[in-house]
Amino acid sequence: MISHYYTVIMAGGVGSRFWPLSKQKYPKQFLDVLNTGKTLFQSTYDRFLQVCPKENIFVVANKDYVSIIRDQIPDIPVDRILSEPLARNTAPCIAYAVHKIAQTDPEASIVVSPSDHLILNEKLFIDSILKSLNFVSERNILLTLGITPNRPDTGYGYIQFDDTNHEEGIYKVKTFTEKPPLEIAKQFVKSGEFLWNAGIFIWNVKSILEAFKKHLPEVDECFSLGKDIYFSEKEEEEIAKAYSKCTSVSIDYGIMEKASNVYVLPGNFGWSDIGTWNSLFEYVKKDGNNNHVKGKYVFTRNASNCIIKISDDKLLAVNNVSDLIIVESDNIILVADRNQEQDIRNLVNEIKSKYRDKFI
Repeated sequence: MISHYYTVIMAGGVGSRFWPLSKQKYPKQFLDVLNTGKTLFQSTYDRFLQVCPKENIFVVANKDYVSIIRDQIPDIPVDRILSEPLARNTAPCIAYAVHKIAQTDPEASIVVSPSDHLILNEKLFIDSILKSLNFVSERNILLTLGITPNRPDTGYGYIQFDDTNHEEGIYKVKTFTEKPPLEIAKQFVKSGEFLWNAGIFIWNVKSILEAFKKHLPEVDECFSLGKDIYFSEKEEEEIAKAYSKCTSVSIDYGIMEKASNVYVLPGNFGWSDIGTWNSLFEYVKKDGNNNHVKGKYVFTRNASNCIIKISDDKLLAVNNVSDLIIVESDNIILVADRNQEQDIRNLVNEIKSKYRDKFI
């Protein structure tokens, strides 16, 4: 059965909330932001080698990242890197991977995961993934992992589940809510009926193809290219055509929020999407004043709860401030309020509007 297990790693995101460290040319999944000696992408790839062999791991990413992927995972089979010619959100990239896998294994069970998440308890996580793959293998369901929330957080989507009935600890999903306001998030956590949406999906190939045909037929049609195209010299050209006419839509909005056969497995394995500076702050070393400092010459005086990153050839003096993000990356310096970090994405969009891609 394990020979029918597959992993699809989505490695195409830009990570704009993690700017200026994460940029379009070299986004955060390819950085060692946790100082572990591995990038987030390398850690994710190695993690899923515990689920299936490298021949069964597919990585979907923007064409500009293919060389980075091959540098970071030198022995990845070339035809397991799916190059996206255009950014079209998560539904098209998943459709591409699923259709390609279906050509060689119509009995496949597939886990789809982002490339840039932190997992502290890897054993518990792998156990959850293997349990999920086994569960979906003979069932026409779409399964997602939900994270038991330990606080109200406006940076995550929420999954409401029906706790009155379950099978093997897997529950029917009632609703999806995208990044609610703080007061709503507080109510969600208090109710005990909601989980964070980790963006990790598990299904068998027949179930997800059926869901695409029903809910996103135009996307499904783009990638229904057949055996003569996939794994052939024609694939790159035909995929370019598919992406040029394919709509941009997320798998959550396009399928998961509309399908009636969606289930969730709650988990608590030390998960974070490391999507923002504050989420990183939770997992890095701090000094006696709760500052995370990275830089050879950083002098703090009456400073607390700050994230500070400066190059080793500069002196940075931080005096009488708290709760700041102070980050230098190449020719960019960001100074921002940690309590307003969700606004960084809007800031990046405004900078892009004024200076185009020069600093993005």
